Amino acid sequence: MVDLRSDTVTKPTAGMRAAMADAEVGDDVYSEDPLVNSLEERVADLFGHEAAVFVPSGTMGNQIGMRLVCQPGQEVLGDAEAHVVTYEMGAAAAIFGLSTRTVVSTGGVLDADQLIEQVRPFGNWHLTPTAAIAVENTHNRAGGLVQPLAQLEKLYAWSRDAGVAVHLDGARIWNAAVASGVPLSTYGRLADTASVCLSKGLGAPIGSVLVASADRIAEARLWRKRLGGGMRQVGVLAAAGHYALDHHVDRLAEDHARARSLAQRLGVDPATVHTNMVVLDGVAAPMLAEAAKGQGVLISQVSATKVRLLTHLDVDDAGIDRAVEVLAPLL
Repeated sequence: MVDLRSDTVTKPTAGMRAAMADAEVGDDVYSEDPLVNSLEERVADLFGHEAAVFVPSGTMGNQIGMRLVCQPGQEVLGDAEAHVVTYEMGAAAAIFGLSTRTVVSTGGVLDADQLIEQVRPFGNWHLTPTAAIAVENTHNRAGGLVQPLAQLEKLYAWSRDAGVAVHLDGARIWNAAVASGVPLSTYGRLADTASVCLSKGLGAPIGSVLVASADRIAEARLWRKRLGGGMRQVGVLAAAGHYALDHHVDRLAEDHARARSLAQRLGVDPATVHTNMVVLDGVAAPMLAEAAKGQGVLISQVSATKVRLLTHLDVDDAGIDRAVEVLAPLL
C-alpha cells in the first residue's frame, strides 16, 4: 500500500521507537518530565521565543495560541481556506467565544494589504474588533504553498503599531523553512504566538509545540489543563519529538523532490509544487480515489473535483513509481 493521503500517516521509525523506549520520564503536569522540558526549551530557541509548551495536537496549539492574543467577543481574521477555520470544528467560537472572519485570497497567498484593509478597530461599539490575524505557513488547502517572506514581514511590521497580534499556524513550518531557506527563527520572530507540529512531515506519532512569550506560555499551561491536555509521563512522546528534530528536518527536501517528480509525471507543472503536496484538479475525485485504492494507492479527496497527494518519509522512490503506475492510466 502506498499511502499519499497525508504526511500524518507516517509511523515511527526504528530509531525513533528506540529513543521512545529509552526515554527518561517524569510527571509533566508538575513540570518534572526532563525530555518535555528540554523539548520546549529547544523549540522555543529554534523560533526565537522565550518559552514553549508541548500539547497533544496542532489544533490545541492553534486554538490556545489564538486565545492568548484574542479575548471573547473579539475576532481573529484569516484566510477563507485556513486550517484554523476549516478543519478545527469551530473551536474558537465553541470553546473560547472568539469570532472569526475571513478574506478570500488568491490561491492562498498571503497579501498583507488585503488583510490590513479588513481589520476592524477597537473602540467602535458598532464593530467586533480585530484582535489577531492568523497566518498559515505552509498553507494546507493551497497545496503546501510557502508564504512570501516579504508579505509576512509587512504584516508583522504593521501589526506592531496597530496593536493587532499575529498567530502563526506553523503545522508544516519545517517544510517552509527547508524549501525557502528562511531560518525558523525568522519565521518565529514574525508571530506573537506560533503552533508547530511534530506529527506531520517530521514523523513523530503525536504532539505539537506552542511558542510565545514567557507570560503567554504560563497562561497557555492553564488553558492546556482546562482542555484536558495536561499529560503525565509524556517524555516518551517528547523523545520522539527530539528524534524528529535531530533526524527528520533536513530530509524534508527529499519529500519535496519526490513531490515535484510525482507532479511532473502526472502532468502537473512541478513549479506549482512548493513543498510536499501535489494537487490534481478537475478530476472525478471519488471515482479516482476508489479506483486507486483498489490498486493499493491511497489519496485524499479535497472536493468532488480535487485530490491531494502528500509525500512523506514512509514513501520512497519505489512508492512514487507505483503511484505513477496506478494513477497515470486512471487520469
